[in-house]
Amino acid sequence: MIQEEARTIYEPGIILQEIPGGSSATRQLHPLSISRVKRLMKRSISSIPQLYRNVRRWTEILSVLSKYGLADWLSRLNIELLKDQLKSSTGGSLARESHHTRIRLALNELGPTFIKLGQLLSTRPDLVGGELATELQKLQTQVSPDDFEYVRTTVETELGQPLEALFDAFDEEPIASASIGQVHRAKICDGPEVVVKVQHQGIDRVVNTDLDILAGLALLAERVDEFKAYRPEAVVADLARSMRREIEFGREERNLVQFATIFDGESQIKIPGPVEELSTTRVLTMERLEGVKVSDIESLKQSGADLEDIAKRLAEAYLRMIFQEGFFHADPHPGNILVLRGNVIGLLDFGMVGRISERMREDIEEMLLAIMGKDVPILSTLIRRLGSIPPDMNEGAFANDLAEFVGTYSTTSLDRFNLSLALGDMMSMIRRHRITLPSEVAMLIKVLIALEGTGQKLSPKMSIMELMHPFRQSLLLRRLSPTRHAKKVRRIMLQLEQLAEDLPSRLGQIIEQIQLGKFDVHLDHRRLGPSVNRLVMGLMTSALFLGSSVMLSMQVPPILLPGEGLWGIRDLSILGLLGIMTSMAMGGRLMLAIRKSGNLDRQS
Repeated sequence: MIQEEARTIYEPGIILQEIPGGSSATRQLHPLSISRVKRLMKRSISSIPQLYRNVRRWTEILSVLSKYGLADWLSRLNIELLKDQLKSSTGGSLARESHHTRIRLALNELGPTFIKLGQLLSTRPDLVGGELATELQKLQTQVSPDDFEYVRTTVETELGQPLEALFDAFDEEPIASASIGQVHRAKICDGPEVVVKVQHQGIDRVVNTDLDILAGLALLAERVDEFKAYRPEAVVADLARSMRREIEFGREERNLVQFATIFDGESQIKIPGPVEELSTTRVLTMERLEGVKVSDIESLKQSGADLEDIAKRLAEAYLRMIFQEGFFHADPHPGNILVLRGNVIGLLDFGMVGRISERMREDIEEMLLAIMGKDVPILSTLIRRLGSIPPDMNEGAFANDLAEFVGTYSTTSLDRFNLSLALGDMMSMIRRHRITLPSEVAMLIKVLIALEGTGQKLSPKMSIMELMHPFRQSLLLRRLSPTRHAKKVRRIMLQLEQLAEDLPSRLGQIIEQIQLGKFDVHLDHRRLGPSVNRLVMGLMTSALFLGSSVMLSMQVPPILLPGEGLWGIRDLSILGLLGIMTSMAMGGRLMLAIRKSGNLDRQS
């Protein structure tokens, strides 16, 4: 029996749903649930174009972009008076700032989602270049905090009890306010001191609106050749995934638990533990860590902390997370790292984490070993395996650049090896050859660069590569591990088993399609459209020229300059003359188009 679909009936003042049954007499009307009504309304609203649904936000974005675009234009003029007319949110002259600085200021003015976009792009020097990536690292996410009444209402609504019944003390002034939420000190009733992270008011709506707009802008940007190389749709997809994970505090709570498990038994690394019963998707309560930020070097020195030892243990902790666990804290800037009593290192803010698969981790390990071992062919193979290679890449130039890179850095001693500089040069080389890396690899490279920068603030002599040297032996031993090879064999066997199961049915389907005459081969051509158009236009031009020449020679009427003519020119066919002139104009246009494309004199 075919199930009939429920029909929605709209009566004055009430929304009912007709439930299908065996006969019209047995059908009943039931009030629709609120959630069902919301889903119906949401479905209707989603059909409205993005531009009209978010017109106010679109207007704000276009206004800011227009202002900074005008400032970019004014910066090229030598009229000093005009350069001071446009001001940034801090009061500075926009036209006197560099192009990259204006991009950062524009993103900062557009709000949290665009700030996060800039921070994401700062991890992708392979897409935007090293200079812009460095500038975008200066983006700050400090925003104005919400009123305490909103904080109280949110906490009480989420946790289901009055604030006083949950906490003996709760500071009204936040100790920090970032893009997603703000953090308050508190003390649990008859319990320890904690910090409570509360989502900003309406942040989910703002983020979803901005992501919706960015998705539309990315779709448009994909059609512009100038922006296509930046892979806007992929970047916005990464941003959407990252932002939605950060908004859900439950995910950060799980991250805290997982990192605490990784460092369980490690007395020198401290991860704040979450308080599960006082945490939801919008409120996160966790253990308070009291210490000095690693950016405050003077206070650390006055406390007698061993800075060199702290830098070494911090780097070793991250190398362990990356190369042993494949799961790492992705934001190691100085504000997220504390030094507690006894030189214990505390890590904060686990909203942004990175994961790399075992296969990708092995490729990165092999890449580092190839740099140390001066093995250019293996390094080239690994870059090709990790990245997306453009079909028209100059293989010879890439091989030369890679050999120069390895030759430059492989001769440097480990204690003097500048990992940040080496990775920066590698990313510049990769961008120069238009190779695109996976977002996970780009994030890992950013983490290593930030880690070395933070470590060298503590100890200028610290070298990540020198600390990685002991890992080299463990990496080689892991390559030879019977357990690793057993896992690889098992993975291959599972793939072969799946192939053996699917192959007969797939072959049967192909044979059946051939017998029924439905087997089609689809060919995907690339860049043939312009070539075919030019070929057709060339044939039409030559045909018109030949036909017009025949008309001129046959003196097809109507005739121009009959009889004696002018300067010896007489009896010209007007149609033939017009055809000749038209064919010459078409031929000239065709030659200009070919010349503009750069393919007229190019040697294969």
